[in-house]
Amino acid sequence: MNTPILVRCWPGLLPYFTVLDAMREFTAQRDANTPDQIWLLQHPPVFTLGRNADAADVIDPGPIPVIRSDRGGKVTYHGPGQWVVYLLIDLPRMGMHVRGLTTAMEQAVIHLLRQHGVTAHTRHGAPGVYVEAAKIASIGLRVQHGRSYHGLSLNTEMDLRPFQRIHPCGVANLAVTQVHDLCPDWSSRDIAEALMAELAASLHRPLQKGGA
Repeated sequence: MNTPILVRCWPGLLPYFTVLDAMREFTAQRDANTPDQIWLLQHPPVFTLGRNADAADVIDPGPIPVIRSDRGGKVTYHGPGQWVVYLLIDLPRMGMHVRGLTTAMEQAVIHLLRQHGVTAHTRHGAPGVYVEAAKIASIGLRVQHGRSYHGLSLNTEMDLRPFQRIHPCGVANLAVTQVHDLCPDWSSRDIAEALMAELAASLHRPLQKGGA
């Protein structure tokens, strides 16, 4: 199957619950002919707890809301300056399993960073992408009846201090980094466009831009 995946990109900041409800509704209502979609957006500050999260990993949320999510993984932070990519994919139709989709997302970020000479890697048993010991991208998925939602977040040009209020991904003192600190001349918009291109290559599917 080589039909395009529709990419929808929203300006501004979208509340986490708004997008979560929209993903659930899309997944529940889609049928065998519904085209796959990728949603590209940013959230206002929020801590999210995945299905495997321990609430104790939120050390001091301060004014930032804490939301229980249905994605995989543990606790993470979303905020302005971080690109969030939600992949709404019919996995059996694509001939792909969850591990394959996870790997495709990880490799897209690794290849993205390689464009600017940054070497990134994965860790066994800890989904996501790392530069040396610091995490730069987090991954968490939910699959219902073979259809995925949620996806990845890439720290791009943001305030990283809220990560100090949690144990990121359940790991105490896990360092985090972002693209801007490694490639300061790379604009956020160009990073988003390059990431979409790398996802298309990793998924072996063309992407088609759509409206918000």
